[in-house]
Amino acid sequence: MAKDQRQKAREDVRRAQAKLEGAQGKVEEARQARRESFERARKAGLTLREIGEAADLHWTRVGNVLGKK
Repeated sequence: MAKDQRQKAREDVRRAQAKLEGAQGKVEEARQARRESFERARKAGLTLREIGEAADLHWTRVGNVLGKK
């Protein structure tokens, strides 16, 4: 019985890890989409402050996302 519990625990850990890895991938995709959106907004002539207002972020954070210092 202890072996069965250990195997179930291993499977549970594997499922949780796979779920986390899947979620991390989705977060990365969302970050990339946000960055690309910010870049398009800059090309359209929006300032960092305007982008920040639209995204409800401080303009310095927008600059960080875009890789500006």
